[in-house]
Amino acid sequence: MTYFLIFLALVVAGAVALYVVGLAKPAARDSAAGGRAAFEDGFTTPVANLPPVLLPEIPQPEDVDRLRFSLGLRGYRMDQVDDVLDRLRDQLAAKDARIAELEAQPPVGSAP
Repeated sequence: MTYFLIFLALVVAGAVALYVVGLAKPAARDSAAGGRAAFEDGFTTPVANLPPVLLPEIPQPEDVDRLRFSLGLRGYRMDQVDDVLDRLRDQLAAKDARIAELEAQPPVGSAP
């Protein structure tokens, strides 16, 4: 029991030390930059290390089903993205069906 309390005290002391050091760094940086550094940190450009999510040149309804987006901390809501992609897939399928239907009909004014 004694070893556990010593271990727990060391962990808490380490966490407090890291917290204090973390607070001290931005304060020094803010005073050197005129207090603006705290606002600039949140607006940095994200690193583009992921490939773009692309559809083929001529998308098919199945291509929408295969789309996968990277997860992000403050990304889009997945249920909204899924809903939009489902509607897009359905619209593409309906257009493809209508095009196939129109192409199957004989041209207007042709002789029987």
